[in-house]
Amino acid sequence: MALQCSFLFIPCMLLLSSLVAAGAATITDGELLSSMIGVQGLIYCKQGSKLTPLQGAVARVTCETADEYGYEGEDVTVLSQATDAKGYFLATLSPSEVKGLKKKVIKIKECRAFLELSPADTCSYPTEINRGISGAILQTYRLIENKLKMKLFTVGPFVFSPEETQDKSIPNGY
Repeated sequence: MALQCSFLFIPCMLLLSSLVAAGAATITDGELLSSMIGVQGLIYCKQGSKLTPLQGAVARVTCETADEYGYEGEDVTVLSQATDAKGYFLATLSPSEVKGLKKKVIKIKECRAFLELSPADTCSYPTEINRGISGAILQTYRLIENKLKMKLFTVGPFVFSPEETQDKSIPNGY
């Protein structure tokens, strides 16, 4: 099966040009971090009904972990690179980054992606669109079988707005 990227994810193809094959799968509870995890998406600024790619924005990925006995471990958090001119971001988490924790991490239990930072003072309020505030759970990925063997998840698009909005579906906006 070939990796299919929409026109919005053309940077995906450039970044992963050494792609050999890809397949779809779902992350399961307690999966071992045996390969690199990649999270890609887009971040926009919404002013009125207009969506504009937000260059320089940052997303955050946080994963819950468990130790060798199944007890909750330290959360692992990584930040994406700043978005490009099209609002595209990529964050990666490798097994070597997890090995540096104080407690031995055996399993990644659940990962979520969040809006973290907007570079624009005029569009700096995160919204809950596609769970940008509460966290989009990483569920389905494509296995990128290059030398990194990356599990590539796609989230969003996430959206910042010029003013704070109170989303009624989440108590207190969170």
